[in-house]
Amino acid sequence: MQKIDEPILLVKWHETANWLLDRVDSFPKNQRFIFGTRLADRTLGILELLVEAAYSPRKRKVDLLRQVNRDLAVLRWLVRMAKERKLLSVRQYGYACERLTECGRMAGGWLKQVEAGANIE
Repeated sequence: MQKIDEPILLVKWHETANWLLDRVDSFPKNQRFIFGTRLADRTLGILELLVEAAYSPRKRKVDLLRQVNRDLAVLRWLVRMAKERKLLSVRQYGYACERLTECGRMAGGWLKQVEAGANIE
């Protein structure tokens, strides 16, 4: 359930992160420790950046949201590789891509909004 002051992106990413981490848990043991760790770390890192951005002043938000965009780009490639290694089904990959694209658009929109506001100050 979303609180009034929580950015919708943070709530959506929380859901996406839970879904991705559930998939990583189902990876074979040898892939979970090598490849799954990178996927999980990046996923949780994005969550941390979004929480920090939600509570940071504008100048700091810009840097954090730019990092979110970079991390999302890396995560897209990791998810793609997971599909190619048959760690994710085509259906799971499609769902992950939809969520990553949606969150990426939201992060980009939030960044533009913050940058526009930062120009006023």
